[in-house]
Amino acid sequence: MLEAFTTTTSILLGTTASLAVVHTLLGIDHSLPFVAIGQARGWTLRRTLSVTALCGAGHVTSSLLIGGLGAAFGSTLDSVLWVESARGGLAATLLIAFGLTYAVWALWRSIRGVPHSHIHTHADGTVHEHPHDHTGEHTHPHQGRRSLTPWVLFVIFVFGPCEPLIPLMVVPAMAGSWGVLAGVAGVFGVITIGTMVTTVAIGYRTVAMVDRAHITRHADLVAGLLVAASGAVILMLGI
Repeated sequence: MLEAFTTTTSILLGTTASLAVVHTLLGIDHSLPFVAIGQARGWTLRRTLSVTALCGAGHVTSSLLIGGLGAAFGSTLDSVLWVESARGGLAATLLIAFGLTYAVWALWRSIRGVPHSHIHTHADGTVHEHPHDHTGEHTHPHQGRRSLTPWVLFVIFVFGPCEPLIPLMVVPAMAGSWGVLAGVAGVFGVITIGTMVTTVAIGYRTVAMVDRAHITRHADLVAGLLVAASGAVILMLGI
């Protein structure tokens, strides 16, 4: 039983934490899409990190379920890893498709250039209508609008696999050490989500300090292309 070998258990949990960090940092799809979309959509840092954490939870939970089902049905490690690899290709493809669709939508809006209005209420109670078309110097993101974007990202990340997690689960599962297995799952999940949130926060703050006056009007287009690029890199490198 692994519980009896505290040194072995500590090494396993330490390895789990290390692989979770490396897996997350190497996968630029774990951070770049959230920074790009969050900035383009005018999300607050809090909302951006909330979406990141939600997607990270779905990302980890789906692999835990697949690993658990594989163990329950006596599937071999190779077969479970094959499923994870196939999911990885699907998730990367979905990310590319989402990024390109988002970019095309942004380009269409930019070409249309249809002016619209906002109602502004001042502190003194006066109200005026403020028309603009998001061109020239008058650009600003729209906040507070309902959007499917977070849920699209969530679905994509549910399909995204955590390849290092499955082999780590096998060791305690074979030994029947369910407490250690739960520890591995918990450590991997917490470290993965924590690393995603930390990386996105750093990226968000860094981008916020950059002068983006010349690209603000094309922020959505740039964001879509960056999301597609991150998916393409993951697909090509097989990370």
